[in-house]
Amino acid sequence: MDVVNQLVAQGQFRVLKVPLGFIKALQWFFAIFAFSTCGSYSGMFKMEVECRNRTDSDLSIEVEFEYPFRLHQVYFDAPTCKGIDTERFFLVGDYSSSAEFFVTIGVFAFLYATAALSVYVFFFDKYKENNKGPLIDLGVTSVFAFLWLVSSAAWAKGLSDVKTATDPDEVITMISACELEGNACREVHEPVMSGLNTSVAFGFINLVLWVGNLWFVFKETGIVAPFMRPPPPPQEKPAPEAQQGGGYEQDPYAGTQGGGYQPEYQQDAEYGQGYAQQGAPTSFSNQM
Repeated sequence: MDVVNQLVAQGQFRVLKVPLGFIKALQWFFAIFAFSTCGSYSGMFKMEVECRNRTDSDLSIEVEFEYPFRLHQVYFDAPTCKGIDTERFFLVGDYSSSAEFFVTIGVFAFLYATAALSVYVFFFDKYKENNKGPLIDLGVTSVFAFLWLVSSAAWAKGLSDVKTATDPDEVITMISACELEGNACREVHEPVMSGLNTSVAFGFINLVLWVGNLWFVFKETGIVAPFMRPPPPPQEKPAPEAQQGGGYEQDPYAGTQGGGYQPEYQQDAEYGQGYAQQGAPTSFSNQM
């Protein structure tokens, strides 16, 4: 009991509130209904054969059948309307393969859903470790989704054949006494097939659940994560050089020497001064 209490205390039951765990719980629930409604079925129908000689009649012929619907092994005795003799008839068809396949898939789906829920609740960290758990879960879920499709379709066809083979109006045509003039054969009670109809409905519901769960298991694998990342934020443009230089623009024509721009008139003055200094002695010597 201490081990159980410790596991319950460490269980991550919040995973049952997210789609991954919630859908798995629905799969567990509907798998039970799918295989139980089919595997536990038993039905019966009644007929009556009224002969011309009333003493030879049988007004309550009961025919019982059940899962796995090997109808070729089901028989009943009907009067021949020729004294007290009776004749044995067998139903037609063996539909055990589709019925047993459907029930088997339901049982294994129930067992896997139970194991998966236990892993989700008690070992979810190890489930996501190294990405192996989600990948295995994705593969098994894909297989069960395909198997539910095949088994549900096969059992739907099998159920249609079972309904035809157990239809009292069809069975009456097998009785030879019903072909004789003066005899009357009628249906008294037809089989109730609502449970089997429900099993087919549960089969296709399971198909929808297992196919829908593929997306949520696939997300846990992390394969889609790189494609779901948001785009990187836009990079900021660099500030203009004018703003980086202290708020004013440097004169591109400023000299690298002398500390800045030198006006042209200073150069002209220097040139004129040098020219005057060189020309003065020449002018004086000419005057002499």
